[in-house]
Amino acid sequence: MKSLFNQAAAGLRVLLVFTVLLGVLYPLGVWAVSRIPGLQSNAEGSVLSQDGQAVGSSLIGVDPVPADPARDPWFHNRPSAGSENPLGPGDPSTSGGSNMGAYNEDLVAAVKERKDLIAQREGVSPDQVPVDAVTASASGLDPSISTAYADLQARRVATNTGLSEERVRQLVEEHTSGAGIGIPGVNVLELNLAVRAAGGRQG
Repeated sequence: MKSLFNQAAAGLRVLLVFTVLLGVLYPLGVWAVSRIPGLQSNAEGSVLSQDGQAVGSSLIGVDPVPADPARDPWFHNRPSAGSENPLGPGDPSTSGGSNMGAYNEDLVAAVKERKDLIAQREGVSPDQVPVDAVTASASGLDPSISTAYADLQARRVATNTGLSEERVRQLVEEHTSGAGIGIPGVNVLELNLAVRAAGGRQG
């Protein structure tokens, strides 16, 4: 009986030690590290704010939906393979690609449909639509687009926001970076916020 009591007491002590260590000290340590300057933004999801309100994350791309598609004032993200519509928006609660090969008939059809829709929206021929505009990223939540896709959308954004096309293209240039793997890209949410801050009408 005494041996059983000693074993139970030893087990309880181990439980208490690991509860404090892994249930209290370790989470507090992780939280403390996340407060280090330079890490806090990523730890909190790199949330972007405007006028004191959280408006999204710079790391998660969610395609904006215009109030009036005929007067669309937004720059748009890459399409998401998980969205119900050809061009989005995607569902930020899920992430993933289509897993379709380059010669998959459904993928080829989806790319053609996206290309036609974007060409119609931007008032250009389908062969002027860049590749990243019609292909979904691996995550489906890519926050950035190529400078070619941003340039393609600049005229429409200028027309529907009241800003000059020169000013819109200047904003695109200001928000172009080589973040990540060094390929020039534009963060769509940051660019749309800049257009709004510049006095552009947004819907």
